[in-house]
Amino acid sequence: MSLVLHLSDTHFGTERAEVVDALLQLAREQQPDVAILSGDITQRSRTPEFVAARKFIDALTARSKLVLPGNHDIPLFEVWRRLFAPYRNLRRAFGRELEPDYEDDAVLIIGVNTTSRFRHVDGRVSSRQIERVRRRLLRSPVSRLKLVVTHQPVHVQNVEDEHNLLHGRRAAMQVWSAAGADLILGGHIHLPFTQALREAHQLPREIWAVQAGTAVSRRTRAGAPNSVNLIRHQPGTAKCSVERWDYDADQQRFATGSITEIALDRRSPD
Repeated sequence: MSLVLHLSDTHFGTERAEVVDALLQLAREQQPDVAILSGDITQRSRTPEFVAARKFIDALTARSKLVLPGNHDIPLFEVWRRLFAPYRNLRRAFGRELEPDYEDDAVLIIGVNTTSRFRHVDGRVSSRQIERVRRRLLRSPVSRLKLVVTHQPVHVQNVEDEHNLLHGRRAAMQVWSAAGADLILGGHIHLPFTQALREAHQLPREIWAVQAGTAVSRRTRAGAPNSVNLIRHQPGTAKCSVERWDYDADQQRFATGSITEIALDRRSPD
């Protein structure tokens, strides 16, 4: 069994210590193969926030760990650094790679940096990034579970979240769907959900949006507690499950909130 822990929007600087401890405990119990943090690691891209985030990631039980930037990980008020060294603090904490990937016999994970020093909140995926991901997907066997990770979402469920949608998403979904992607993981809106995209976006193959809530921050949305996703896949099968785990304040631990069983589309990619 392959197990991926997907967390997002930790916003260190606004973290809740008890939730951080509970998430570390969940990881110790579940022993994920890979942990993915899909952006907004910090609240204001400050050095102490990245130090706290690095300490958390180091303590997180997982064989491999991937960290992507979000819009909050670029300085907002320090204009010079935003323009000329936007990722300096992030790279000091986590290394130079802004688009990490991972592959083993069961799963392929491709990170896409959708942030920009010239955009305050909005994200964008370029034609060059779309093509890079397409080629990477096509090189991987059809049987492998294929995940693409962005920060801003490619799909939202509420009208009030539409302004947060990733620019370039329509072309990306078409190309990545045809190339064999199974799930597009994201964050940014602090609202967890898992939804099929083929019918709504007229895609050539089925692909799913998997959104994570805010993992440990006090910046939760009404009706959406701190939450993370666990993605389970049995190698050699055409199915996976996405489990949403919510923080239970009474029990001071994460508990299963919902489970979505997914039948993977195994038609040959274009």
